[in-house]
Amino acid sequence: MTTPTTGFAPQDMLGDVAVLMPAYNGQADVERTLASFVESAAVRVLIVDDGSTPPIVAPTLPNLHIDILRMPQNGGIERALQAGIEALAARGYRYAARIDAGDLAAPGRLSKQRAYLEAHPNVAGLGMWTQVVSRQGAPLFMLRTPAEPEAVRRLRFFRASLVHPAMMLRIDAVRAVGNYRVAYRAAEDLDLFLRLMERYDCANLPELGLYYELNEGGISATKRRRQIISTLKLQWRYFNAANVYDWLGLAKNLLHLVTPYSALQTMKRALLPTRAA
Repeated sequence: MTTPTTGFAPQDMLGDVAVLMPAYNGQADVERTLASFVESAAVRVLIVDDGSTPPIVAPTLPNLHIDILRMPQNGGIERALQAGIEALAARGYRYAARIDAGDLAAPGRLSKQRAYLEAHPNVAGLGMWTQVVSRQGAPLFMLRTPAEPEAVRRLRFFRASLVHPAMMLRIDAVRAVGNYRVAYRAAEDLDLFLRLMERYDCANLPELGLYYELNEGGISATKRRRQIISTLKLQWRYFNAANVYDWLGLAKNLLHLVTPYSALQTMKRALLPTRAA
C-alpha cells in the first residue's frame, strides 16, 4: 500500500479521495445523493454510468467536481465498480469512497475516513455506522458495525460488519487483491472484503456516516436469492470451524434462503435500534 502523505494544502485535504458511485438510470437519486456531501474541502466524484437510458448527466453542485465514466452497455455493478477502480487508479487517486444512488452521506464523512486511514496504514477498508431509512426518509433501524479489525473478522459472516456504500477503500490494496470480481454475483462487496482481510485490516468508525435507503428495487431485494447463494459459497470457501460465529452465520444465511424478504426486514426493525444511542 502507499504510505501516508502530507502534500495537500489545507483547503484540498480530500485531493486524493474520490467518491465512487455506480448508477443505472435514476438521475434524481444520483443528484440527491451527491448533494448530501458536506465537506470543508472540494469533493471529487466518479459516476460509473452502467448503460443508463437516457445517460446519466453530471449535476452542477457547489464544492463538487464530477466526472462520468460510461460503460458501453449495462454489465452489472461488479463490472462497473471494477472499471471505476481502474479509472481512479489511472487518475492518481489513493482512496475510493463508495456510495450508491439514493443513499445520503453524513456531514464530514470523507474527511473523517481519510484521517483515520492516514493514521492506520494497514487498514485497507474503513466503514461507518449506517442509519437505514425508508424511501420517505423515516428511520427504520441502525447498523452499528464493530469498530476493531479483530471483531470485523470474527463477525464477518454473522452480521453486517462492513456496509459497502459506507466504505472508504485504499485503491492500491483493492487492486493488489484482484479488484472487484464477477465470480460472486450480487455479493461482490463481501468477496472483496474477505480478500482484503487476508492481507490487511478492515475497520469501522463508531459514528454515523451513511443514511442507507431501503429500496425494494435494490440489489438486496431483487437479486436476493443470488446474493444469498453467493454468500454461502464464500462462507464455504473461507469457513473457519474454530469460529463459532462462522457456524452461526452459516445457519443465519440458510434461514435467509427460506425466509421472505419482507419478514426479514420486519425482524430487523424489531430487533435493531431505530437510531444510534
